[in-house]
Amino acid sequence: MAVTTPDGSTVHTSLGQGWGRSFDMKWVIIGLCIVVIAWLALIPLGFLIWQSFASTSTAQVPAVFTLENYATAFGSTDSLGLMFNSLKFAFGTAAFALVLGTFFAWVNERTNTPFKSLFFAMSIVPLIIPGILFTVSWIMLASPQIGIFNQIFRDWFGLTTLPFNIYSLTGMIWVDGLHYAPIAFLLVTAAFRSMDPSLEESALMSGASVVQVAFKITLKLAWPAILAAFLILFVRGIESFEVPALLGLPVGLRVYTSAIYDAVHSYPSDIGLASAYAMALLLITSLGIYYQSRLPSQGSRFSTVTGKGFRPRVSDIGRWRYATAGIFILYCIFVVALPFLVLLWASLQKYYAAPSWAALHNLSFAAYGKVLAYPGFYGVVWNSAKLALGGATVVMLLTSVICWITIKTKIPGRWVLDMLASLPLVFPGIVLGLSLMIFYLNFDIGIYGTLWIMLMAYVIKFLPYGMRYNSTSMIQIHKELEESAAMSGASWFTIFRRIVLPLLKPGLMAGWIYIIVVSVRELSSSILLYSPGNEVISIMIWEFWQNGQYIELSAFGVMMITALFCFLMVVQTLSKRFGVKDA
Repeated sequence: MAVTTPDGSTVHTSLGQGWGRSFDMKWVIIGLCIVVIAWLALIPLGFLIWQSFASTSTAQVPAVFTLENYATAFGSTDSLGLMFNSLKFAFGTAAFALVLGTFFAWVNERTNTPFKSLFFAMSIVPLIIPGILFTVSWIMLASPQIGIFNQIFRDWFGLTTLPFNIYSLTGMIWVDGLHYAPIAFLLVTAAFRSMDPSLEESALMSGASVVQVAFKITLKLAWPAILAAFLILFVRGIESFEVPALLGLPVGLRVYTSAIYDAVHSYPSDIGLASAYAMALLLITSLGIYYQSRLPSQGSRFSTVTGKGFRPRVSDIGRWRYATAGIFILYCIFVVALPFLVLLWASLQKYYAAPSWAALHNLSFAAYGKVLAYPGFYGVVWNSAKLALGGATVVMLLTSVICWITIKTKIPGRWVLDMLASLPLVFPGIVLGLSLMIFYLNFDIGIYGTLWIMLMAYVIKFLPYGMRYNSTSMIQIHKELEESAAMSGASWFTIFRRIVLPLLKPGLMAGWIYIIVVSVRELSSSILLYSPGNEVISIMIWEFWQNGQYIELSAFGVMMITALFCFLMVVQTLSKRFGVKDA
């Protein structure tokens, strides 16, 4: 018998291959997925907790139970400073990014500001710029020693005191907040688009100004989405590694992620102390994720969408629309144009120099030649490609089965599987890398120091993203398609392979593309797991920075951003053909 799926493909099945006869294959695959998810999510967490209570072992002295790691980590005034720095940095980053993102979302969705569609497209670009490159570009712009802004103010205005210092807590919040603002913009924009504007229209007809409507109605109705965005940004800030490492460590300004990195890379390595720091980080991120997950159940009183249809409405803000357009353009300059142009300028110099007429005579493509001839360059690119493609494929296939179990079955306790697959959300990248490093140092199965352990880290880190993309598509597949095929004799494996996966294609492709992009720029977990010969692109950029090779770093960054941008353009073109969802 033949069953035609909505995308036009035909599944040929034969009577006699009953559901019951393929029972074993179904449960083997499901059982295997459950074991893999539990192994990936729980084992490293357990070993991280164990290591935080263990002393440092040597060849002569085995590890013993101790509370010394926690006493060292949290028993001094330095530890209080570490916590305050971490919380201030995360709170400041989240608040700054949220204010920017919410303002731009309101302007984009509720006003008649010109060039809005262009801004929406530009808001995606910062998401593909790796955090380490974005940070380095701002060092070149606002560093007291080599910052272009400081040199301009000193030379043009004769200032003796430099106005900008990127190596400070304010500088860290500025860089991370600018980089994360597009995330807030996309999250709040979605809330504004789905909001019934009838209340705003009523207020305007009653004589309220546009600003009064924005503060007293629009923002209040979008409050759950705004608070959720803040919690997500706070978690992203608390687990951020690149910015605190590049801007904080040089001036002794440490947060938890940089303290973990310091503890692991000190001599001898203090894994126990790093684990104790990691537990504090895990606790903070868990609280943030917990409160974020509680918001949907409390948001019903903010609901405005009913059975009545509505159309999005924009307000005429008069001459102010030119001011908001100017702020749009200024933001794009700060977030997209300046970081890329400063990297491009640096990549064309023989030796780094601020832009000037004299420096124009030193333009050269030599840095690109050096990078292309750099020992191990092609191996690094190939390693990143393998990890990105392999990790994305494994994540999307694994989570497709998990989503099928949690959404399409009534298996008791399936929520536990959902929870396990979402658990990596609370793992900051550097904590994940540390826990895997500890586990596979003690449980030697031959993957420590290889690409396999990095692949495992990528799979664990991006499992929640795979769940999100697959679950939204899985919900839309009606059960009757599978039932029809099953009644015609198709096995579970045939149904899953020939019906479920093809229908999941939009979500699968969107998640696969997103994971590839974020895998290429992944640094926080890779920095603890790589070994000589197994470097990836982000590690090579990090080493360029550590070695002071700014010109080569800039050239590599320009090539990387350009390649990722071209990749997304090709994918966007293909997505129109295959109906891929927006990432």
